[in-house]
Parts: sequence; structure tokens; C-alpha cells
Amino acid sequence: MARKRKTGGRVPRRTRWLGSLIVLVVCGVAAGGLAVYRALSGHTDERPVTTDEASRLALSRLNLYQASPVAVTLTTTEGGGVMVRVSGIVDYRTHRAVGSYQVSGAGGASSETFGPSGTSGPVAGQLDRGLIVWDSGGLGLARATRGDTTPPWQQAEHIPRSGWSSRSYTTDPLDAGLRLLIGLGADRPDNPLLLAQSGARWLDRERIDGRDYDRFAGPRAQGAKSSAGPDGGRSPLTYWVDDDGGLRRVTMRMPGLGTPTTVEFSGRDSRAKLPEAPWSTG
Repeated sequence: MARKRKTGGRVPRRTRWLGSLIVLVVCGVAAGGLAVYRALSGHTDERPVTTDEASRLALSRLNLYQASPVAVTLTTTEGGGVMVRVSGIVDYRTHRAVGSYQVSGAGGASSETFGPSGTSGPVAGQLDRGLIVWDSGGLGLARATRGDTTPPWQQAEHIPRSGWSSRSYTTDPLDAGLRLLIGLGADRPDNPLLLAQSGARWLDRERIDGRDYDRFAGPRAQGAKSSAGPDGGRSPLTYWVDDDGGLRRVTMRMPGLGTPTTVEFSGRDSRAKLPEAPWSTG
């Protein structure tokens, strides 16, 4: 959204898993510090991933790509008690996404952070909401039509490009989460051997909505040493993957924030269609 993009042509090749981690580190994601995701009654006997586990982890990004458009929910904290929730769809074939956003507990937030230019931002005790589109270059925000209950992707089609306040990504938690989310899908599997050699680890097994998932720490960023930091240099990214390589959840630790950014995947939304209007050059 930060710059005009062509709507046709060949889909650009996606960066590899480790390359994505490097970008996230540059954006300010630190590998040190282990956040508590949930209350654990005992010690987790984490270990390196097996060959089968590495293979399923390597397939998870391809499975997202093939399932597009995928329904997603992103939740992140911005500091000062501000929480942002984005619900929408991502098409990993075009690397575009659209959804709605809601801001709660907005004490200390500014309109420059969330609200479109020229509109009032969230204030303490009130909820700010609107539409959001994003791609690999940046994001755009717009006001939703009051009383419109249609899906965000339908609402976005009726807002011309001039109605979107667009910008490039920053290092804020919301931007880092959106940038991570748009890069998770890939048109080919990752190299399972490379994932295993780069520090991917099995953490435990968890049941979500009646289905079992293995929880993995992702591969370490390039140059990170296994002994670095209190968590052994573990990746800031954690993945929940089922027995078929389906990705259910991803969390990302952010420096200075006790609550990780969380991305939830709800599967393919066959009704959804990505709008052209926000990216239109006409």
C-alpha cells in the first residue's frame, strides 16, 4: 500500500523462511527473552525437531498458499494498554490482505498510529475501528461505513484508492505483525533439513478446538548462537502445526512487551474475493 503496485503479472518469488526471520530481526524483533504463552503445570521437555516434524513444519507455508484466501485474526499490544485486533483474509497468491481493525484500551494512542489521516484517533475509554489493507510494501487504513455489516473485503471495494491513508511499515508491533502475516505463505515448501539445522525445536503438544497441534520454536535468525540469551537464542516465532502440516497459530515475541503478537488461522474462506480498489492505479 505504500506505493502503487501492478495488479497483473507473475507473482514474485517469496523469500525463504530464514530470510523472513532476518527481516523481522531488522524490524526490531529480538530473539532474547521467553514470553509465557499459557500456564504450564510442569517442565516442557523441548528438543530438536525430528525428520517428520521438520517436514511438516516445512510444508506449513505451502499449505497456507494453497488454501488461499485464508481467514485470519491478528492480536497485538502496542504498549500503554493499547490492544489492536485485525480480522480479515489473506491471499498468498497475490500477497494482499484486507480486513477490519479494532483498537481497545486506547489510552495514550494517537491518530497517526491507527486512524486515517484527518480523522480523530482513539481516546481513553473508547473503541476505534475501521478497514485495513496490507501487502508486502505497507498498509492502508480507511473508515468503515457506519451500519455496514458486509464483510470487510466487500466494503473495501467501494472505497477508492484516494480514500485510503497508506504508509510503509514501521517497527511498531502492529506493523511487524502484519508484515510477518503477509510473508507466511509460500508457493513451495521450505527445506526441512535446513530448518532442523537452524535450530527449530519441538516444544510441546497442545489441543485447540478439538484438534492436536505440535508447538514448534522456529529456526533461529542467521547469526544467532544457540547459547545467546536466557532462552538459548531461540527464535522469537512459535508455530502450532497439525499432523498434516496445517498451520493454526503463530506467535511473535516483541522486545519490551510481555504479551506476544498472535496470529490465528481459521482456514480457507471460499466466499472471499480480494478487492482491487485499494490498489487501483486509475
